[in-house]
Amino acid sequence: MKFTVDSWDPAYDAPVGFDALEPSTADVRVDVELPPAKWRPIEPPVTETPPAIILFADGVRRIDARVWIESSEGNVQPGICASYAAGVVRCDGLAQLGPIEMGRGFFSASPAAVDIDTGFGLYRAVAVASTSPDALSLALQERMGAAEKAVAERAGGGNNDGSLLVIDGPLRGREHLRGAIGFIKTHYVTYLPPEQHRLVGSLAPGQRTPVFCMGTNWSRFSWYLRLPAPHGGPWSAIVRCEASADLAPAAAISLANTAAAALPRFASEGHKDSRAPQNLYPIGGLERELRRRLGDQQLLFRALRVAAGRQILE
Repeated sequence: MKFTVDSWDPAYDAPVGFDALEPSTADVRVDVELPPAKWRPIEPPVTETPPAIILFADGVRRIDARVWIESSEGNVQPGICASYAAGVVRCDGLAQLGPIEMGRGFFSASPAAVDIDTGFGLYRAVAVASTSPDALSLALQERMGAAEKAVAERAGGGNNDGSLLVIDGPLRGREHLRGAIGFIKTHYVTYLPPEQHRLVGSLAPGQRTPVFCMGTNWSRFSWYLRLPAPHGGPWSAIVRCEASADLAPAAAISLANTAAAALPRFASEGHKDSRAPQNLYPIGGLERELRRRLGDQQLLFRALRVAAGRQILE
């Protein structure tokens, strides 16, 4: 018997779905950079130098309490009180914390929902179309995504300074930012035809697949990249990057080469990060700082309970 152990912390979702990767329904064009029959691993050109400035943007979110809202008519609906934050790290020889944006929301489909002021944090009422857990979670994700977009723009993403902007997660909604790529650490579906899909598992550290184009309910260029890491399974240390479909194919290929030259040196190591190597060092450090700034969850939970009790007494 031969087996390998993934270094990824099992407390998180696996970087590759334990069920076989599901086929995607996306429309895929694999001839953007090379003809399908000539696909091969690609290394960044020896003349490719990493950009002088690399920006890393990420966001975090946390449910502080699950609540029930009762209207004057006696109707009861669920909601969540949640905190979120987004920020940027600027790497230009030094790693410097850039702009940070934070918020707290009271997410509910109830028309009776109003802002909740706990004294330790104001949870602003956010209307949600449905009471389902998925709808509440999506509304929170959208607020966090808007914060990520805002801090990326404030940090200089979209400026014509030659910087690379790495957004942790899909690029959707941030395609207008110049030099931006989405950085996807986990995989649940397979986008490529079988022959091209097999190439992904054969990549060596620092190599990428050719660029391809795909469209689901939005279109983008994409490619897979293997980060440096101890030997693991075929998809160990594999990430997928995205670039705007508004780019010319040559520009998307150039961005893929830039990313392949720049990102491996930021790959984390297992003794420092439980999601190594995909959780890049600047992103991991940013996540820790953002979670710290969310405040103490137990304190906020108690404050929400006190605010609820005070409302009953009133």
